[in-house]
Amino acid sequence: MPDIAYVNGAYIPIAEARVSILDRGFLFADGVYEVAAVIDGRLIDNEAHLSRLARSLRELRIENSPSMTHIAEVEAELVARNGLSEGLVYLQITRGAASDRDFGFPQDTAPTLVAFTQRKNIIASIAADTGVNVITVPDLRWARRDIKSVALLAQVLAKQAALEAGCQEAWMVDRDSFVTEGSSSTAFILTKTDVLVTRANSAEILPGCTRKVVQTLAAREGLMVEERSFSVDEAYDAKEAFLTSASNLILPVISIDGRAIGSGKPGEKSGLLRTLYIEWATNAAQSS
Repeated sequence: MPDIAYVNGAYIPIAEARVSILDRGFLFADGVYEVAAVIDGRLIDNEAHLSRLARSLRELRIENSPSMTHIAEVEAELVARNGLSEGLVYLQITRGAASDRDFGFPQDTAPTLVAFTQRKNIIASIAADTGVNVITVPDLRWARRDIKSVALLAQVLAKQAALEAGCQEAWMVDRDSFVTEGSSSTAFILTKTDVLVTRANSAEILPGCTRKVVQTLAAREGLMVEERSFSVDEAYDAKEAFLTSASNLILPVISIDGRAIGSGKPGEKSGLLRTLYIEWATNAAQSS
């Protein structure tokens, strides 16, 4: 049975899913997206993702979009129709298709909503056992990185540079040599004094949903958590490092730019936080 996608009110085989070539998401990257994890057939931390989606829509002034309640229903329906036990739900909302290609916002255009699912082993992750390698690259993105925009070319280039270097992720670096975030993840380091550090939320980074839960879990374990900038050199010298995202949960970083982090193996605190997050997510799935 083919996977089912959602396009503007219709559930159809993903191979038949289509949007107009005049859609502003295609022409101008004028849209936003979200990705939520699915564990045991349940969406994880979805309220946080929908809250971020609503904020992104407000910031881009995309009006008349479907309600968050309706979007949650679409996501749940896709999980059910595709028999998804573990993986991801991707959704995207654009300003829609106008009659002409013009830079200004079109009047009375209905937003486009598309969504689909993707199977992925999130919990039983080989990368969680082995750790991942990271390179640093200049942060070339636009100035409103807090909006989860579909304009992802800089991140695509960063991820491709990582893959070509034999790494799994790229950490982007600003002009002052401070790490902003990963191409598709949030960056964390654990200092040699056991302080967990991640950059503070601002227009320079995306406010990660997984990041927020991890900070709460770390504080419960008695770890000091600091939201501040950290340099590439401080990352090189860290006791541990890891990344977070909805699609990977928590993955330990074992090297940055070819330099081993700590022992060069997944760290103790990174493993503990991953275990705690999986417990939290599993309990959330069972209670929903």
